[in-house]
Amino acid sequence: MSRHVLITGAGSGIGRQTALAFAQQGAMLSLVDLRTDAAESVASEAEALGADSVHVHAADLRDMEAPATIVRGVWGAAPVDVLVNAAGVYPATPYLDLDASTWDAVQNLNVRAPLLSTVALAQLASATGRRAVVVNISSGAALRARPGAAPYATSKAALEMATRASALELGSLGIRVNAVAPGFVTVNSKANPVTEEYAAAVSPNPLGRRGRPEDVANAVLWLCSDAAEWITGEILRVDGGASTGAMNLPLHWEPATKKEAHA
Repeated sequence: MSRHVLITGAGSGIGRQTALAFAQQGAMLSLVDLRTDAAESVASEAEALGADSVHVHAADLRDMEAPATIVRGVWGAAPVDVLVNAAGVYPATPYLDLDASTWDAVQNLNVRAPLLSTVALAQLASATGRRAVVVNISSGAALRARPGAAPYATSKAALEMATRASALELGSLGIRVNAVAPGFVTVNSKANPVTEEYAAAVSPNPLGRRGRPEDVANAVLWLCSDAAEWITGEILRVDGGASTGAMNLPLHWEPATKKEAHA
């Protein structure tokens, strides 16, 4: 029997590519997005790639009740085996322009929604004795603050702790919870546009190329597979090595001779 995979933010970018990757495995897909037209387009692609079945659900996950409502509604069609929380927003907001409304909008979608979705899934799975896997999509911003991104960076740092806390409490129920933290990935998102200047500044990494949605989707698939059955509470950084340290810095001193350099 095919796995039932619920993906939020499935209408574009990483969510879209993750849906297509699961489709190639013959999964049953439930795609959630605020933009129905975008999700319907992905559904057509997924069906062509071999998905068992595809269902689209429109929801604004910033709404307090929406995450649990979506999970329960989708579960009514078939128990959910995999939940991928990919929905997120990345507004550029100068620090002196921050207000409560802007802050809450980011936290509600980027942190509260995946947490409440996971709670709802765990309640249903535990009540029926089923196992499940959850993967949250974090970001390199969880480790490195950026100008104009205080709400976003904070939300991703919080999401990583929520991932660990969820894994700690749900492991005994047979529910694994992990996160994938991408580096800069080229997604050409209309919802979260970035300038080329910004992309060039944040994308350098030891492997020398920008990330692709496929890079992240492959990591998600692996974490959801039996090959990762003894892994939970982990943050898998898929960033070309960007989180290993600062790129393009000069030597902090110039040794006069090789002998001095090894002294």
